[in-house]
Amino acid sequence: MWTTKTFLTKTKRGNILKIVREHYLRDDLLCGSAACNVCPHKDDEYVLDPKPESICALFDYPHYLVLDTNVVLHQIDVLEEDALTNVIILQTVLEEVKHQNTAIFQRILDVIGNKKRKFYSFVNEHHKDTYVERNPGEKQNDRNDRAIRKAASWYETHLSINNVKGQHPKIVLITDDEKNRKMAQEEGITCCSVKDYVENVNGFVGLVDKLSKNVIPESCSKDALYPAHLTPAEIHSGIRNGKLHQGTFHASRDNFLEGTATVNGYEKSILLQGHIGINRAVDGDLVAIEVFPEEEWRKPSDIVLEDKADDPGDLLEEESVLLNAVKPADNKNEITPTGKVVGIIRRKWRQYCGILLPSKFPGATRHLFTPAEKRIPRVRIETRQSDMLASQRILVALDSWPRNSRYPLGHFVRALGPIGDKDAENEVILLEHDVPHARFSEAVLACLPPNDWTIPPEEIKKRVDLRSICICSVDPPGCTDIDDALHARPTATAGVYEVGVHIADVTHFVRPATALDKEAASRSTTVYLVDKRIDMVPDLLSSNLCSLRGGEERLAFSCVWEIDENANILSTKFHKSVIKSAAAMTYEEAQIAIDDSSRNDEIARSLRTLNKLAKKLKKKRLDNGALLLASPEIRFQVDSETHEPLEVQAKKIMDTNSMVEEFMLLANVSVAQRLAEDFPQCALLRRHPSPPPANFEHFLLAARQQGFEIDVSTNKSFSKSLDEAVIPGRPYFNILLRIMATRCMMQAVYFSSGNHTQEEYYHYGLACPIYTHFTSPIRRYADVLVHRLLAASIGADVTHAELLDVRYAAALCDNLNYRHRQAQYAGRASVALNTHILFKYRVEIESAVVLAVKRNALQVLIPKYGLEGPLYLPSDMFTYNEENHMQICGDVTLKTFDELTVRLSLDSTNLQHRKLVFQLVKPFVPGFSYVPEEQKEKKPEQMEVDKEQENLKKRKDTAQSKGSKKKSKKK
Repeated sequence: MWTTKTFLTKTKRGNILKIVREHYLRDDLLCGSAACNVCPHKDDEYVLDPKPESICALFDYPHYLVLDTNVVLHQIDVLEEDALTNVIILQTVLEEVKHQNTAIFQRILDVIGNKKRKFYSFVNEHHKDTYVERNPGEKQNDRNDRAIRKAASWYETHLSINNVKGQHPKIVLITDDEKNRKMAQEEGITCCSVKDYVENVNGFVGLVDKLSKNVIPESCSKDALYPAHLTPAEIHSGIRNGKLHQGTFHASRDNFLEGTATVNGYEKSILLQGHIGINRAVDGDLVAIEVFPEEEWRKPSDIVLEDKADDPGDLLEEESVLLNAVKPADNKNEITPTGKVVGIIRRKWRQYCGILLPSKFPGATRHLFTPAEKRIPRVRIETRQSDMLASQRILVALDSWPRNSRYPLGHFVRALGPIGDKDAENEVILLEHDVPHARFSEAVLACLPPNDWTIPPEEIKKRVDLRSICICSVDPPGCTDIDDALHARPTATAGVYEVGVHIADVTHFVRPATALDKEAASRSTTVYLVDKRIDMVPDLLSSNLCSLRGGEERLAFSCVWEIDENANILSTKFHKSVIKSAAAMTYEEAQIAIDDSSRNDEIARSLRTLNKLAKKLKKKRLDNGALLLASPEIRFQVDSETHEPLEVQAKKIMDTNSMVEEFMLLANVSVAQRLAEDFPQCALLRRHPSPPPANFEHFLLAARQQGFEIDVSTNKSFSKSLDEAVIPGRPYFNILLRIMATRCMMQAVYFSSGNHTQEEYYHYGLACPIYTHFTSPIRRYADVLVHRLLAASIGADVTHAELLDVRYAAALCDNLNYRHRQAQYAGRASVALNTHILFKYRVEIESAVVLAVKRNALQVLIPKYGLEGPLYLPSDMFTYNEENHMQICGDVTLKTFDELTVRLSLDSTNLQHRKLVFQLVKPFVPGFSYVPEEQKEKKPEQMEVDKEQENLKKRKDTAQSKGSKKKSKKK
């Protein structure tokens, strides 16, 4: 049996197009119930129990649940619990959920796929007895509600056939829509709200805590604290006529009453200040903004402001602290367009990690949740498990933010583990930065070759055989996911070398559109924490079959040049290859081989050639205007048994680091040029926009205070100015200057060539007109896509439709950029966590440098550890010179780049936000600076710290001793 579906759609020219499609209906679709005496089920096709046991006090008889769309969308956390079973999910509901929220759609599919849960997906839209036509003038939502009621009614009748009256399971429709419930009751369908059903469930403690809170309509103005948001129609009209602007809200990390949004038409971000200006926007939300007249524009505040530790209730505190700190600026360059949020276009809420604040009232069920991410506001939740959860890291989801609530409302999702537990804290880092880290699914693992896979002879015949060439890899210590290897050898022509970069051929194993490919695309990047790695592809590939390990045959994608002794590129060729790395070396081992004049073996000669050419390539890049920037990178020495940090030190940079970097850059540029030629509309490239002049204002002022005029008009003049800014006797000053210059930069991003002009391809930091990522396909999905394009370009593999789809490429680039950014943040958070662990029983006095001067604090950096944080200054002692960004107390003046001595310790009083505390030691300010302990009588708590420090030193010495023994055994 079939019927027709008619759709009316508008073309780009405004014409109305009528589309008629055939819609087939069947009478042989199974109901999935073991209580059914009609459908011809096979034994493995029964999903629903014949007599399900009721766990709800409202219904003392066996029943199945039928859910409407909003229940799935808003109560997915309840549905994922084991409590509810024997549930019917209709096709109507699944299609609506898929259309509205793909993440929740995948979560409900996972529940349906779990056989223990007994969730049955019924194809009601194709069953002749449950399909309903949309009536003339009927809204789609009303039609879908009617389809859900029709299916519920059909199940009730269907299960009663050939069953003794009252012996078959009943149907209970779960919906929070009052209108839908009323109509269902009129049609004889038993129905119930989610809240009523869950609150009467027996035997599942904590299930009620997972209920999503109902949204209070914007029109409700009772006790309103915030202005009402505009309706979608008002927002759309305002944006269309130019009165409103659309942008993504970014909350400040330093000031909870401040945020920004980037909108089209304004060079600077729009500044949003105060509770009313932000108007319930949460970091990441897409918002509608009204920009104030130019005379009301301000400059961002210089104050560091955190939300108070106690619960202020549903009141907004006076914002005078913030507004007094934000006076109109004399310098027009400092003024920023200012506005306010007038509506929410799309929420980007997720689940957030954090802790419960203790309630002032014993037995209270309403509690305040403090997120780990400082940019997220606190959340009100209800729970009856507060005593148990008080010592736990927990996960909470946001539900709504009514106008009459100071904070958004949410619900408890699950506990992650005890506060301070290493595994729980790592889980927080991964969840907070939205890092996919679940185990690889069976579908993904099914795409892998067997563990004992070897290269088939027929595959070798298709490739260039380079196994006889002396190729080696150079990587950090402990690296197991080796992406790249190099070789250099003289050619028959005097003064000309053949140089090759060989990259793991991941695309041989990760084929397009497979479960493995989709998972790698979703993850987009490998994430490196201090003590663990979250792989983009399974370990069999990342650490074994794709890793270019020494002495093992591997598939590679090679970029080979002929280069003269002045580092000029004479020719370039690309090919799939088979290699056998002669050695997998660390940077230090490679450096020793280069420096050891007694070594003249093939590996040492190759490395020396590479190093010589790399220096010339680097000089050319720098002469061309490439920037040499810096970041305070550190490396932890970790206990092999407890995985706790024992020591931290700045990373050592050697010539071999630069050697590898130069050839990776060269390979990436060469590949980018080839892709742009062959795929001008869909090449995946990477660009680095030039920073706007406003980004340099504080940096230039700080450099000027040290006697240097930095020319930032072009990247070439900028690079030259940085090279010349040297202070004799302060070797770290130039590095510090480059660290600060890095923070003025824009973010480099992936893009599809068809979406930008050729001028926009430019990479500012590298000073090159075109660039991409080719050299790390084990840990970056962008490189996988580049490999596929390059393989199609040279005829080594076939192309596929998605590679050439410009829209698909743009969406993919958005995800690549997001995941890359989140991976960076997760890595930094892991460093911060391990730093806190390291300083738990440790206090040190170290040299520091001022990075920035704020109204109430100095941002300082400890060069020895690469640690950074605020040193708060009391306003009654220090005077802030706003024009010159200085803090003055008597004859002590503190400005950017000044050297200090600080005391470093850990403050654990706030369990959620443990933080390093920086206390001024020198210059000495009476009544404020810390007096070293040796000048005082030691207190008992200091003796405990000393004891712990001594224990740490012993553990570190033991670990070093074990390490040296292992090295001697290897030798």
